[in-house]
Amino acid sequence: MTLLDKDGVRLTVDEAVAVATVTLANGAKRNAQSPAMWRALTEAGRLLPGSVRVVVLRGEGMSFSAGLDRQAFTPEGFDGEPSFPELARSTDDELDAVIAEYQEAFTWWRRNDLVTIAAVQGHAIGAGFQLALACDIRVCADDAQFAMRETSLGLVPDLTGTHPLVGLVGYARALEICATGRFVRAAEAERIGLANLVVPVAELDSATRDLTAALLAAPRDAVIETKALLRGATERGYEEQRVAERAAQARRLRDLAGLSD
Repeated sequence: MTLLDKDGVRLTVDEAVAVATVTLANGAKRNAQSPAMWRALTEAGRLLPGSVRVVVLRGEGMSFSAGLDRQAFTPEGFDGEPSFPELARSTDDELDAVIAEYQEAFTWWRRNDLVTIAAVQGHAIGAGFQLALACDIRVCADDAQFAMRETSLGLVPDLTGTHPLVGLVGYARALEICATGRFVRAAEAERIGLANLVVPVAELDSATRDLTAALLAAPRDAVIETKALLRGATERGYEEQRVAERAAQARRLRDLAGLSD
């Protein structure tokens, strides 16, 4: 069932297996991103039925996403959107609000009631890299190449990618990747923790399906509680995490015994 198909984003849902697929559907432009695409991605998150447990993010064509559409860097920008020079002349509050709206496309993937998988082939550059980082898990084809090019353009990564990147590879490596703008290819991505799994290009879809099936095998509430525990672990101290584990397990035990509210 297709719930959304606009501005380079297609959302389909198979409620029989509780899986949604978000497809970046502008392969002719290597799934280059724009504010309209970001709004469509935000809308896709809002349209997800409550029954969905796993969301797969994929890109049509040879690349996952080549990043921000270069039209953004022209004086005219995108039709109906503020250009970069216009944004620069905004007040602090106005500029903050615009960037916050853009970021919404990258935030809902972290919801505790979902497990999100980025299936990455070819280039994942800049905003494309950050969109892959927004997901919980990255399955990569062996031709995948990640690069954070914002610093090379005089900008910073501002689409929520810095936090997960540091969490995955550590501060020093994250700084080196961002400051140099170099490409991180699939084998290195797997070695340093960016990629959970690397497979031949022809096996990307099947590997993603296999992982999805494995994620669906456990009871939903147990997965939700586990994701919440793991996501919170980086902000909690050891003793705080012990307390959180006990509370989560108490909820699970009561639920399994039919004693939950």
